[in-house]
Amino acid sequence: MNVAGIMSGTSADGIDVAIARIAPARARIRFAGPMLTLLAHHGFPYPAPLRRAVLAAMNAQTTSTAELARLNWRLGLAYADAVQATLKKHPIKLDLIGCHGQTLYHQARPAAYAGRTFSCTWQLGESAAIASATGVPVVSNFRPADMFAGGQGAPLVSLLDYVLFADNKRDRILQNIGGIANLTAIPARATPAAVIAFDTGPGNMIIDAFAQRLFNQPFDRNGALAARGRVLAPALKTALRHPFFRLRPPRTAGREEFGREFAAAFLADCRKISRKPEDAIATATALTAESIARSYKQFAMPHIKTRALDYIVSGGGARNRTLMSMLADHLQPLGCQVSASAAFGLPVEAKEAAAFALLAWQTWHHLPGNVPAATGAARPAILGQVTYA
Repeated sequence: MNVAGIMSGTSADGIDVAIARIAPARARIRFAGPMLTLLAHHGFPYPAPLRRAVLAAMNAQTTSTAELARLNWRLGLAYADAVQATLKKHPIKLDLIGCHGQTLYHQARPAAYAGRTFSCTWQLGESAAIASATGVPVVSNFRPADMFAGGQGAPLVSLLDYVLFADNKRDRILQNIGGIANLTAIPARATPAAVIAFDTGPGNMIIDAFAQRLFNQPFDRNGALAARGRVLAPALKTALRHPFFRLRPPRTAGREEFGREFAAAFLADCRKISRKPEDAIATATALTAESIARSYKQFAMPHIKTRALDYIVSGGGARNRTLMSMLADHLQPLGCQVSASAAFGLPVEAKEAAAFALLAWQTWHHLPGNVPAATGAARPAILGQVTYA
C-alpha cells in the first residue's frame, strides 16, 4: 500500500507530509513488522492567520465553541491541501492516509473533572475534509485508544523507530526534536517489549518562542542567533528544576508544561542576568540540550549494553547547528556517536509524518500501533478511527 502520513507538531509551524510504500515483511529477525520505503516528503508552513489561531487555541484558558469548530475544519482543509500539493509534485496513487492532527491539549495523567478522574487528549483536523478532497480513507485520532488502555498516548513514533532502526549488533537511540523532544532507546537485539521511550522535555518550543518574541523570526535558523550568545547558567539551573524533569518514564510533555507561561518565566529569569537577547536564546538552546542529555543518562543509558551506540537525531532541531553541537558536547563523553537521521536515509523532517503513515497501515490491517513499553499501556491497542471517502 502507498500511505501518506500527515504531522503537525507542538511547534505549530506547519505540516509535514510523508508518503511511504508499506508491505508486510517476508522475514525479519525477532520482529515480523512491515517494511517501509519512503517515497516522498514535503513540508508546508502554516499560513500566518492559521498559525496565530492554532497558537492562541493551544492550552487556552478561554475560547469559544465557534472558534474551535472553525479551527477544526480549517485544519482539515489545510491538511487536504498539503496532501494534494505533495501528490502534484509526486503523482503517486494513494491507498490510505494517516493524520495525527494538531494537538490542542494533552493531559497524560489523570485529573479530576466534573465528578470523575481521568486523562485526556485532543487533536484537531477534520478527517472528512481530507477524505473528501483526496478520495482516500483517512485514519485519525490515534492517541485515545492507547490512553484507554492505560497509556499516556505518547510517544507513538516508537513503532517506526523500531521498524526502521532496530539492529542486532548496535544500540540505537532515536532522538526527535520537534516542539517537544522525545527519545526511543532500542538496545541491540531488542524485542519491542525492551524498547524504552519517553519525552525528554522541550525541543524547539522555547527556542522558537524566544526567536519570535526577541528577534521577530519564526525560529533560530541553523542556531545562528544562539551561536552569538552565552549560556546564563543560573537561569538554566532554575529551569531544570521544573517538576517534569524529575518524573520517571513513561512521561509525556506539551505546552501544558513548557508553553507560554514557562517561556515567560524563563525569559524573565534570563533578563535578570543579561539583557542581550542572544544570551536568552542560547540559554533556551542549552536547556533543550542538557535536558536531553540528562534524560538519556538517567533513564536510557543503564539499558545500553554495547559500546557501539548510534545517537540518531531527527526533527527540526537536527538542523540547528548550535543545538547539535551542544548535544554532542554532552553526549560524546558518554560514548554516543551523534548524527542526523539523514545519514541513515531518513530526512530529519520526515520521521513523524512517516510514523503516522505506518500507524495508519497498522490500523487498516487491524494491528496494534502502540508500544506498551513506551507509552505505559497495559496492552497493545489498535489506534485511531477510519473516515471513508
